[in-house]
Amino acid sequence: MNRTSRIVVAVAALALAILFVAPMWRVDLKAPQYPEGLGLRIWINQIRGATPNGLNSINGLNHYIGMKAIEPDQIPELRFMPYVVIGLVLGGLLVAGFGRRRLLYAYVGVFLAVALAGLYDFWRWEYDYGHNLDPTAAIRIPGMNYQPPLIGGKQLLNFHASSWPDVGGWAAIAAVTVIFAIAVLEWRASRSAARPVVAPAAVRGLPGSMLA
Repeated sequence: MNRTSRIVVAVAALALAILFVAPMWRVDLKAPQYPEGLGLRIWINQIRGATPNGLNSINGLNHYIGMKAIEPDQIPELRFMPYVVIGLVLGGLLVAGFGRRRLLYAYVGVFLAVALAGLYDFWRWEYDYGHNLDPTAAIRIPGMNYQPPLIGGKQLLNFHASSWPDVGGWAAIAAVTVIFAIAVLEWRASRSAARPVVAPAAVRGLPGSMLA
């Protein structure tokens, strides 16, 4: 790896530390009776309401349609995700420190695997949250589920739910994109360096004495 690539990888890895001070994901709910909106801010180690009492309000509404209460202390991912992020930061710094392309390729693979696993786990949590309803709930609509969208918007009864990365999530997306781009550039550089230098055909045809 060249010096610039190593610096860029180190900076991108350090950018992941933003996840400790900014939310990773946001889910917003809008309805006519809630003009100010409701929502969740999902951090790597906690879930908060978009407003001071937002989480309690959402849990109160969900109780009537049979959805389980969101209890951050009962979500195991919020306990180990900080360690995963620390591992990714340290891994990126080690790649930059050693400057080996193979380490860079392995790091990109691990980073992408963690990101995809995280998205799948979030989708699975949303599925369970929106499908496993209390059959004794006050409001029951046959065939209805309340799974929020993974990314984008979705209408849930009179609420419009939207789900997007937040500041920390966009920082992580930018970091993995930059590191992936560096890996591609380094791979191309290694291929170019490995190609044998072939003399032009006109020069190859000259007698040896004339090339001396």
